[in-house]
Amino acid sequence: MALNGSEVGLEVILAMDQLLELSPSHATPKPLGSAAMTPWDVALCVSGALICCENAIVVATIFSSSSLRAPMFLLIGSLAWADFLAGVGLLLHFLSRRCVYSEALELGSVGLLVSALSASVFSLLGITLDRFLSLHRALTYGSRRTHAQTLCALAVCWTIAGLQGALPALGWNCLHDGESCSVLRPLTRVHLATLCGGFLLTLALMLQLNARICSVVLRHSHQIALQRHTLPSARTHTRRRVHTLALILATFASCWMPFALYGLLADGSSPALYTYATLVPVTGNSLLNPLIYAYRNTHIQRVLRQACCCCLPNTPIKNTHTPSDV
Repeated sequence: MALNGSEVGLEVILAMDQLLELSPSHATPKPLGSAAMTPWDVALCVSGALICCENAIVVATIFSSSSLRAPMFLLIGSLAWADFLAGVGLLLHFLSRRCVYSEALELGSVGLLVSALSASVFSLLGITLDRFLSLHRALTYGSRRTHAQTLCALAVCWTIAGLQGALPALGWNCLHDGESCSVLRPLTRVHLATLCGGFLLTLALMLQLNARICSVVLRHSHQIALQRHTLPSARTHTRRRVHTLALILATFASCWMPFALYGLLADGSSPALYTYATLVPVTGNSLLNPLIYAYRNTHIQRVLRQACCCCLPNTPIKNTHTPSDV
C-alpha cells in the first residue's frame, strides 16, 4: 500500500524518538540534586551544623588546656572529635545530594560518616570501660601506664574506624550495582550489616559493663553508709547515680537501635523515608553526647569559665573521679 509524504514523515519522527529514548545519553541517571528537597534533608543539614558547633567547643577546650590530660578527658575529646567529623560528613553528604553531584564526593562523605560514627561508638565504649576500670583499679588508675594504654586503645579504634570508612572508596560500594545496595547508598548490604552487627555487640558490652558498675557502686555505697550511719542519704545519692547511668545507656540505645535493626533487615529497595526516619536519631546522639559527657563535667565547666571570663585561677585537676563525673 502506498504511503503519502505526511505518513512517511510521521513514521520517521516516531522512529527517531524511539532511538533517542534508547540512547546511552538519555539512560544516564539524573543528578540527585534535581529532586525536590525534603524536610529530612534540611533536618540532617541543620543537625550537621549544630553538631559541628557543639563539638568544636569541646575539642578546643580539651586540647587547649594542659590540665585536661587524664584518660577520661582523652576519651571525651575523642568522642567530641568523632562527632565533629560526623557533622562535617552530614554537611558534605547534603552537598553531594543537593548541590554538587559527584561520585567522589558521595563516596568521601559517606566514608567520613562511617568512620566518624564508628569512632564515636568506640569512644562511648571506651568511656564506659574507663568508668569500670576507675572503680576496680582506683589506686593505679591515674598512673602513666593507664594514660599510655588509653592512647594506644584510641589509636587502634581510630584505625579500625578509618578502615571501615575507606572501604567504599576502595571499591566496596554499590554505585554500579543497585541490587547489592543497602538502605544507605552507596554502602552494600554486607558492609552495613557488619556495621550494625558491630553496634549491637558494642551495646551488649556497654550494658554488661554498666550493670557491673551499678553493682559495685551499690555495694560500696552501702558499706560507706553503714560505717558513717547515713544509710538513707547514701541510698538517695546511689539511686541518683544508677539512674544517671541508666539514662545514658537508654539514650544511646534509643538513638542507635532503630537504624541498626533497619539496616540489618531492609535493603536498597526500601522507602527512603524510613532511612531518614531512623538516621535522624543517630545524628541526635551526636548532638546529645557533648551535653551528657562534656558540658556536665565540672572540670570542663571550669576551663570553659576560665576561657570566657579570664578571671578564675588556673588550678590543677586531679586524675581521680567517680563514675558519675563523666
